[in-house]
Amino acid sequence: MSLAFRVRMLLLTAVVGMTSVPARAADPWIVYDGFDGPGKGKHIVLVSGDEEYRSEEALPQLAKILAKEHGFKCTVLFAIDKDGTINPNVSNIPGLEALDHADAMIIFTRFRDLPDEQMKHIVDFIVAGKPVLGIRTATHAFSIKSGKTYSRYSYNSNEKGYEKGFGKQVFGETWVDHNGLNGKEATRGLIIKGQEKNPILRGIKDGDIFGQEGVYKVNLPMAASCTPLLLGEVVAGQKPTDPAAKGAKNDPMMPVAWTNTYAVKDGKTGKSFATTTGCSQDMENEGYRRLLVNATYWAVGMEDKISEKAKVDLVGEYKPSSYRGSFVKGVKPADLAIK
Repeated sequence: MSLAFRVRMLLLTAVVGMTSVPARAADPWIVYDGFDGPGKGKHIVLVSGDEEYRSEEALPQLAKILAKEHGFKCTVLFAIDKDGTINPNVSNIPGLEALDHADAMIIFTRFRDLPDEQMKHIVDFIVAGKPVLGIRTATHAFSIKSGKTYSRYSYNSNEKGYEKGFGKQVFGETWVDHNGLNGKEATRGLIIKGQEKNPILRGIKDGDIFGQEGVYKVNLPMAASCTPLLLGEVVAGQKPTDPAAKGAKNDPMMPVAWTNTYAVKDGKTGKSFATTTGCSQDMENEGYRRLLVNATYWAVGMEDKISEKAKVDLVGEYKPSSYRGSFVKGVKPADLAIK
């Protein structure tokens, strides 16, 4: 066997290793890398950790699509228990140092109270004015005890200059209330007049986005820095063919997706995208997947690369748990590799 042949075989093994073995079995996170596409060279960190909407299932699937079909390197982080398995009920998300070299963060957490050494990487990312995408409960991503180093990032912060914490300051809104009933009234996405040509909505029509969860109430900033994109029609049922709910819930309709410019110190700003739709089951909806893929391109300044027919097919087998049920126990991040 020649030296040149052996070198080629070693290189082939390395490439295969990048795509089919994204992370070491012991790592409490998963990395999807080594694929080609417009996003190659960009690193997206996806942070899961909620006990209700099954972000630990939704975000790996989103990451697989972004990596395999679009070339982004994606690192997915999880709430990890002492035994190394995913447990969305704990406030421990190892691997947040990946944000130190990331191009964008996609966050889908709910009321986390992370240790200071973990929270610091999120704060540094925000202070640097880097792009942030928030899903569903990201408006109330943190509930940090008073007196802790980063308590001002809590959803209910009263600190002057950082009222209502991370959600309000970065996305423009924190937790307010439910407008539609979870499990009974779903969400139909309707494009706001004038936003039909927004690149984040490219390839999406009225009704393409359908969420299983109920609409949230929001009060977005009345400023040029905040641009609502979609309204959430409260649906009288759980099927896309169900009619709109009658009464005050749709009068007026609440925004369910928007972009925002958030302030950083010394006049510096960053940009964010938020959607209050989102659960494991929503990833089965093509329009919703397209929204998140388009928003990722927008976040990293690649609006010109957004295609109306971009591939957003599910990658691998995807059988999501009900967002109203319990999480699947015993799963380790390495179990979520692309096979």
